[in-house]
Amino acid sequence: MVPVPRLTVETVALDTIGPLVKLLDPRDPLLFIRRGQGIAGIGEAVRLEFTGPNRMTDAAVAWRSLVADADITDAVGLPGTGLVALGSFAFSEHSAATSVLIVPSVIVGKRDGVSWITRVNSSAAVPVPTVFGPEYRISLLPGQMTADAFLAAVDTAIAAIRNRSVSKVVIARDLLGHLPEGADLRLVLASLALGYPDCFTYAVNGLIGSSPETLVRVDRGSVSARVLAGSMGRGADAEADHDAAVTLATSTKDLDEHQYALASVMTALQPHSSLLAASEQPFTLKLPNLWHLASDVEGTLTDGSTSLDLIAALHPTAAVAGTPTTSALALIDELEPFDRGRYAGPVGWVDADGDGEWAVALRCAHVSATGRITAYAGAGIVDGSEPARELAETKMKFRPVVEAFG
Repeated sequence: MVPVPRLTVETVALDTIGPLVKLLDPRDPLLFIRRGQGIAGIGEAVRLEFTGPNRMTDAAVAWRSLVADADITDAVGLPGTGLVALGSFAFSEHSAATSVLIVPSVIVGKRDGVSWITRVNSSAAVPVPTVFGPEYRISLLPGQMTADAFLAAVDTAIAAIRNRSVSKVVIARDLLGHLPEGADLRLVLASLALGYPDCFTYAVNGLIGSSPETLVRVDRGSVSARVLAGSMGRGADAEADHDAAVTLATSTKDLDEHQYALASVMTALQPHSSLLAASEQPFTLKLPNLWHLASDVEGTLTDGSTSLDLIAALHPTAAVAGTPTTSALALIDELEPFDRGRYAGPVGWVDADGDGEWAVALRCAHVSATGRITAYAGAGIVDGSEPARELAETKMKFRPVVEAFG
């Protein structure tokens, strides 16, 4: 681990500020917002990098050490104030992608009508919004997992399920594109934040997306999560839309898929919470392009775990991998012809107390330093899955990113 400087951190309140996206670096944005609230980072005071099977537990240890040596003054005291790092972690322990925690030099945030700025080893002025760069339109084309290859992979997964090798497995496919030189990534973020305000719009180290799924939120001893599994496209009119929601809510296939995901989250959190409760029945969550089956989980932490400890315990959930986990991951490695990178891994932020908010990195694309765009979307395969329907589901899940770039 590269030695890091001792950090001096100060948070003070600000007068009301406008949209956070316009404050960002156009080439390397750092952002985590929902309904316009959250944090935006500018510059980089510290970067911590991790790889391998212990990447999240290593991050928890490194973060505690960094915090213990920091001098923090926080005059605001809200979630996201004081010393904060934005982070993004690889899906697989075998991934070539580097997992990161980044402490920005300047963080600007807004929550519950309060705005603030945090400076880390910095005396920078309050950032001002800048005009977006020229618009661009990019077509994302099939990548290593073509539609035909995906259909074949789903057939293989269904056979494995019927042979009882696994109960559920999530198979993903990819789309590729290339960013024009000098392109302003804030245009993509603005489109996602506007089109999907109830999702977490994020940007960390080139990973950009808008996720509907809360992996875990920790706030002063309370823990919560939102589990999403099972989905259906929205109807063309009010009656068809209502019918789609009812069909999803009563679908045995989707309810089974959802139960696997919920059970994996409950099992992972129970050792950390003596008081843990979930929704009695999943509810239908409406997004602009999809209905999802959703369950909320809430509890009280009883072992002092931080949000980084909990993402290590939770990841990967059955919602993005399958069940049993080890068998599902082995099948994913066999069937997917690419490294998922940080797709479907945890993305979010952690503060000095270990509190934080982490989403599952879905509805996303990775933009490399050379401008290569790789977008991902997956579908949960269970007994009763139909390959053509699962392909259609991935097309719906690609829509936010395809439209944001296009």
